Amino acid sequence: NKPLLGINHIEGHIYSLWLTEQVDEIEFPLLTLVVSGGHTELYLMADHGRYQHLGGTLDDAAGEAFDKVGRVLGLPFPGGPAIDKLAATGNATAYKFPRAVMEDGFNFSFSGLKTAVARQVKHFDKTRMPVEDVAASFQTAVIDALVTKTERAAMAYGVTAVHMAGGVSANRELRRTMTERLTIPVRYPSPILCTDNAAMIGAAAHWHFINGRRDNLNIDVIPSLQLV
Repeated sequence: NKPLLGINHIEGHIYSLWLTEQVDEIEFPLLTLVVSGGHTELYLMADHGRYQHLGGTLDDAAGEAFDKVGRVLGLPFPGGPAIDKLAATGNATAYKFPRAVMEDGFNFSFSGLKTAVARQVKHFDKTRMPVEDVAASFQTAVIDALVTKTERAAMAYGVTAVHMAGGVSANRELRRTMTERLTIPVRYPSPILCTDNAAMIGAAAHWHFINGRRDNLNIDVIPSLQLV
């Protein structure tokens, strides 16, 4: 007689914050940036279970761009942690890569940035490529786009705080830059809860459970299921 609840994967990432923050300290409305290998999405969260999709990537997700650029630079998979570590010793202003900031709305685009990095790398002798500088310059371009759009959305909707979730939210420079540039609280899970995990699904299920939701055994897996 155990209850069954089907949980949206993105919602699981969102609720990973409730595993590391004092629940009574979180006030709505919130702006949540879900940024991972498969998603780069901005959601306005008016209350538990009440979401408005504000924008997302038009092509590659941010984490996907990290992985692809990591491959171009000859780094191990996944590319995100490797680039994060390497960029710490690089010059972030060495190369001026395009910022994936669309003028209108809150959408992102990282395909052009990825292509620009690949084009730049072709100019180097593989034995003397300044990998640290390329990694730092690329990472800065991604972070600038993420922070700029998040900051715009936070101001437009008057949210109480910004939450980041997903694998890329473990990036140290993203955390530092987001916290420095925004004037409202910025929260993110502990690194171990940023990647896919069972605890985040349980956290989301908890809120549905206490509100009386139950599913039956006829539910199915829907890979393309949207949160909103």
